Amino acid sequence: MSDLFRSGEPIYLQLAERIKRQITRGELQLGEKLPSIRDMGIAVNVNPNTVQRTYRELEGLKIIESKRGQGSFVTDDEHVLQSIREQMKKEAISRFVQGMREIGYSDDEIQAGIESYLAGKGAPEQ
Repeated sequence: MSDLFRSGEPIYLQLAERIKRQITRGELQLGEKLPSIRDMGIAVNVNPNTVQRTYRELEGLKIIESKRGQGSFVTDDEHVLQSIREQMKKEAISRFVQGMREIGYSDDEIQAGIESYLAGKGAPEQ
């Protein structure tokens, strides 16, 4: 996990997003134990208090579960995973469409561009 964070957004939220992406990509499995707060802090080069806040945020979203004396674990509820994936998809699409509209593309042009890209006509050449 890279220790680079963007300025302007709280580190704990950026770290929470990284963990959510790891879960949706399958890098972290349902029910898998997360690194301890201290170990995660060392791995991403942040203060353990920041990691603790990240874990609390994810726990509040029911993405992870803390078990007293055992640590923190990715939820084993597949519905939560599907909900996370759907939310992240909607957010990514929203950012993309908003950006395209800001540079002057109509919805029809955006849709045609996506269809062309997915058909392989807009993919970068190897």
